[in-house]
Amino acid sequence: MRLLLDLGNTRLKWTLAEGARLHGEVVTLPWDTPDFAARLRTLLAVLPPVGAVWLAAVAAPEREAQVHDLLRESVGVAAHSAHADAEVCGVRLAYREPARMGIDRVLGLVAAHAAGHAPCVLAGIGTALTLDALAADGRHLGGLVVAAPQLMQRALRAAAGRVRSAPDEGQVRWFADNTEDALVAGAWLAAAALVDRFHEQAAQTLGAVPVLLLSGGAAPRLRALLRTAAQPLPDAVLRGLALYAEHAGAAPDAASCDTLRDERPD
Repeated sequence: MRLLLDLGNTRLKWTLAEGARLHGEVVTLPWDTPDFAARLRTLLAVLPPVGAVWLAAVAAPEREAQVHDLLRESVGVAAHSAHADAEVCGVRLAYREPARMGIDRVLGLVAAHAAGHAPCVLAGIGTALTLDALAADGRHLGGLVVAAPQLMQRALRAAAGRVRSAPDEGQVRWFADNTEDALVAGAWLAAAALVDRFHEQAAQTLGAVPVLLLSGGAAPRLRALLRTAAQPLPDAVLRGLALYAEHAGAAPDAASCDTLRDERPD
């Protein structure tokens, strides 16, 4: 049994895995939880025995260091970190410097490819909105990173001294007649338009219509605003991390890593 952790910018998520498959519920703990360290110790204390711990981190280095310390203290097993490389479980990254690509994006692509979704576009929506295109043979075309709608709104409020609306206070509608609705609608519709346009461009480049996959906590809200049909890929980072850890533990070739399937139901 392995313990898998996804250290995002806003929250920590973890679950257990048997081989390359997720096993059990996914637990979420926001970084701003009061008494975060004590809460995490309590949750880790009730875990069954684990033989290995793997994590994927895009959070600040001090957050990652804190989790490493708590894992050694509570689980008694040192954690291994997933890293991007030129090829990861059959996904060939387009980045000229693969190590600089966010591991959350990489593992999401690994999960999508292993599940047989490619050619696809994967949109991850958390603190950032990330977009990546993947060919059927595992070739990553590249992608985009922009602020997610909530972050767009916070940035505009911080820069505009007379804007006083609360985050996500307004409604999404095309012709807003108040600032609250205008801010919320502008951010969400901008995100949806970018996803639709990226999908269209990916289809032209690939010469085939890719599946549009959505991951991240805000995926349901974004999905409702899209023109393009989309399907969820929940817990994409953890699914990809399960495959990565299994590959690293068993050291199979890249092709065999592609054949692993996460059969945890959506």
